[in-house]
Formats: sequence, C-alpha cells, structure tokens
Amino acid sequence: MVLASEKLDFIPFPALIADIGGTNARFGMVQDALSSVKHFPVLKTENYDSFEKAVEDVVLGHTAIYPRAAILAVAGPVREDKISLTNCSWSVEPKRLLEEFGFEVVVVLNDFEALALSLPSMQGGDLQAIGSGVIDPRGTKLVVGPGTGLGAAALVFARNAWVPLPGEGGHINFGPVTDLDFDIWHVMEPTNGRISAETFLSGPGILRLYHALCRLNNKPLFFNKASDVTRAALDHKDDIAFETLELFCTYLGRFAGDMAMFTMAKGGVYLAGGILPRILPLLKKGPFRQAFEAKAPHDDLLSKMATCVITHPKPALEGLATYARTPPRFSVELRGRRWAQQNISA
Repeated sequence: MVLASEKLDFIPFPALIADIGGTNARFGMVQDALSSVKHFPVLKTENYDSFEKAVEDVVLGHTAIYPRAAILAVAGPVREDKISLTNCSWSVEPKRLLEEFGFEVVVVLNDFEALALSLPSMQGGDLQAIGSGVIDPRGTKLVVGPGTGLGAAALVFARNAWVPLPGEGGHINFGPVTDLDFDIWHVMEPTNGRISAETFLSGPGILRLYHALCRLNNKPLFFNKASDVTRAALDHKDDIAFETLELFCTYLGRFAGDMAMFTMAKGGVYLAGGILPRILPLLKKGPFRQAFEAKAPHDDLLSKMATCVITHPKPALEGLATYARTPPRFSVELRGRRWAQQNISA
C-alpha cells in the first residue's frame, strides 16, 4: 500500500463514515452518491478496546453491505500513520485498516473539520439562531463546540470551492477579564499545567468551574458530574450551579467572539456539540450574545455576525457524507491524510 496523491479525491462506494469523539463514536454508511446515510447505534468509546473492534461489532455485524472506503473524523490532530485521540484511549492506524478490512481508501480528518464540511448543507430546521446577525452565503463560516474537549474550525469559500481550515483552537490560552474571573483563575484546576479555553469550555470544564465557585463561596460540593450541575442550573435548584452555567455561556461567548474576529466569520458562527442543545434556553436569554459582541473597538462588527446552535443530531457524519458524495465541492487538503491500496491509481 502507498500514500495516495493529494490530487486524488475519488471516494469509492459504499463508504463507511465515522465521527470519533472523546466520549462517543458515531457510525454511518453511504451506499452511493445519491443515497441517504444509514446510521448505526452510537457507542461509548470506553466500552471498546479499539476502533477496529467497534467497527466489527457495531457496523459490520449489522449490515450485509461491505464498505470499500472509510472516511473518519477524529477528535485530535491528524498526523503520521498512527493518530491518537486527544481525550480517548483509541488510536487510528490507516495502513492497518487497509490491511485488516480491505478498504481501498481511508481518509482521516479532524472532527471539527468534518463539522465545517456540514455547514453549507445545514437547513433551517438544523439550526437555532442566538440573537441577531446576518449570514453572508459566501462568507467564512466558523464552528466551535464544547464536548469532552473544545473544538474549532473554519470554512472559507475560495475559487468556487469550500476550503475547511482545521485546528486546535480549543487549546489556546484563556485569560480573565472581570474581578470575578481573576478570583476564579486563582482557584481553578489547570489542565496540562495551564488554563486554556478547554479548561472551562467542555463537559469536564463545567465541573471545574462549579468546583471553583464552590471554593470561592465556601460552599460544599453537591455535584460530581457536569450533567448534574447543568440539570440543577436549568431547574433553578442550586444558585452555584446556575452561576456556573451563566459563566460557561459568558466564556463561550468570549471565545466564539475571539475566533470570529480572527476568521472574520461573516458566514456565521455555528455552535456544536451535545452540551449546547441542552442549554439552549440559557444561551438565548443569557449572557452569551453580549459577551460575543463585547469586542471594543469592534463591537459593531461582531453585532452583525450571526450565531446559532446546530441542532442536527449527527452533523459531523452529515459533513463526511456530503464530502463523500461531492468531493469537488470542497478543497480538502489530503496530504498525509489519505491512504490507498497500491492498485488505486493516483
């Protein structure tokens, strides 16, 4: 087997698609360029020793269709021939997949790159607007989202194609603004020895923020799961939990606004991940949009950018399927991220 040429964007069907996050893995199958996605049960990555075992059990054990290609989205940077996930024990080895499953082609993308690929296909029912703003159809689109970690990617229109820009924006340093922020930073639990955006803006980050506020207020810790903090906040059953979620929305607004300024996201800012649809009422009524726009001297610029939550249940799979069906619609950098059998010509 050899590394395929970066000019080769042909995807043979049927194609297995997979979105592998830190906590959950989602699988689908695209039979041909005109078919809809066949979905398989969502699984917890901790319940399987490896990606290969999950494919055998959840996908190949439940369909008579055998895929010729695999297009994977992984939560972590794609580099070299063994790809480790940032918040999961799994690794993906494309050459091993070619040998073990007989795939003709394997493509591995960043998970938020796959989310970016879905944005041109998102319909009204897949989105919930947060505040005002106007979407430029050809403007740069930005997607950010807290989950097990924090991801970000952009989608730029150039030379009649959409170009995804993956990255690890969730790991940028994140600094305090208000007096309360400075107090929180003093008691916050660092991640990997520092305070990054992901330290706050993730499922584990909600719990860290709750713990920090409890310390500052000399309150006992009633909750040990982020989901419990979120539920108590939405039900107005705990003041510290509610303050935690309000600050979470504020910090998310700041981060999204910073990324929007950097990418000039006139095509819209899209909020993804499993956490945000659950806290949609607070995002709409709370401090998110105010924090997003508070970027003096560029408040007016941010006020004109649209923000919305993606409510589509599996947007990354939709992005991979859209790419598989119409590769020329996108200009995806494939060097070091596409592997093929020797008999697949470049």
